[in-house]
Amino acid sequence: MEWEPLRQQLEQIFKAPVRLSRWSWEQWLLQVDSDNNDKGTPSKSIIQNGQLLFFVHKELQDALLLSVAAEGITVAERQLVELMLETRKIQDKKNTSSTSEEERKASMVREWFRQQQEMGLVQAEMPDTLVSQLSLYSTKIPLLLYGDYSQSQRVSYQELKKLLESFFDTEMILVPLMDKEWLILGSEKMLSIDTTDDRDNGDEESLEDTLAAIGFGLHAMLENEWVGECHLAIHYPMMPAKSLYASVLQLRETMMLGRTYHVGSNMHLPWMLQLEKLIHLIPEGDKASFLERVLKRLDVALDPETMTTLEHFFRIDCNVSETAKKLYIHRNTLLYRLDKFKQETGLDVRTFNDAVLVKIALLLYKVTKRK
Repeated sequence: MEWEPLRQQLEQIFKAPVRLSRWSWEQWLLQVDSDNNDKGTPSKSIIQNGQLLFFVHKELQDALLLSVAAEGITVAERQLVELMLETRKIQDKKNTSSTSEEERKASMVREWFRQQQEMGLVQAEMPDTLVSQLSLYSTKIPLLLYGDYSQSQRVSYQELKKLLESFFDTEMILVPLMDKEWLILGSEKMLSIDTTDDRDNGDEESLEDTLAAIGFGLHAMLENEWVGECHLAIHYPMMPAKSLYASVLQLRETMMLGRTYHVGSNMHLPWMLQLEKLIHLIPEGDKASFLERVLKRLDVALDPETMTTLEHFFRIDCNVSETAKKLYIHRNTLLYRLDKFKQETGLDVRTFNDAVLVKIALLLYKVTKRK
C-alpha cells in the first residue's frame, strides 16, 4: 500500500515533520518488549528518544514506522492515529486478497527500488530472487510512464496491464514505482511489430526510429484510452538483471529534461536530448551570463513569432525552403525574419557557428524565462 499520502496528511494535522522509516522486525519486537513487556505482540505505538513511533505494518522482515516528535501530542490524538492506521491495515488486507500474484511480485520490485534510492545508489543489480520471479533474464525494452491525473483518481494495475498487452499483443511487465509513475517492460518482439509496411521502399529503419514509433504510438493510445494527459519516456533495450535500476534512473532523467526544455511535448526520447543533458549541468550563473553575451537584446529578439520560426528552422536542419513550407509562409518572408533577427542580435542562424549559439540560447532562454 502507498503510505506517502498518509504521511503528508499527518504532517498537516500535527503541523510537524512526519518521517517514514524502517526497522528490522527483531529490533521492533525487542523495543516493544522493553517498552511494555508485551512479548510477541507488536505495539501500535511507542515513544523512544522523544519520538512517537507508530507501527504501520510488517514488510517481509522489516517493520514500517511513522515517527513524529512526541512533545505536544495528546493521548487522544495518539489513539486516533493508531485507530486510523488500524483501519488502513484492515482495508489493505481486503485489497490484498483481490490482488494478483503478479502484482504482488511487481510490488516487491518497487520496494527494492526504494531501498536502493534510500541508499543513494546509481548502479545496482537486482537480486536473483526478484529476477526469477518476474522472468527478467531476457532483453527488455523499458518505458517510463507518468500520469498527470488527479490524486482522487485511482488507476488499476490490472486495467493498465490489460490495456498495454492488448495494444502490443504481447506479454508486458508492469511495475508501479511511485505515485503516478509506472515502469513498463516489453519484449524485443515490439521492435518488429508493424514495421513491414514502413520498409517496403527498401529503407531500413534505425533502432531509434523504431523505438520512437513505439513510444509515440503508445503515448497516443494512452492519452485517448487511459486517463488523459501523460508523459512517456523510452530507452534502449537492456538486460533487467544487470541494468534495470540504472535504466530507470536514465528514464527519469530523460523525462525531467524533456519536461524542462520542451514544454508541451509529452513524449521524451534520450537521443533527442543530448544537448539538453549537457547544458543542464551548467551552473545557473554561467547560463545567465551566456545569455547576456549571446543575445544582448533578448526580449526584443525573441518574440513568439521569432521563437516559433527559429524552432522550426532548427528542427528541419536549417533548410530555408522546407521551413517556409512548414510555417505556411513564402520563402522570402522567412528570409526577412532571419535577416531581421540578424540585425537585432548580430547572429546569422544560416551559418553553423551562429546556429549552434542560438540553439543553446533558445533552450536556456525558455528555462530562465519560466523561472
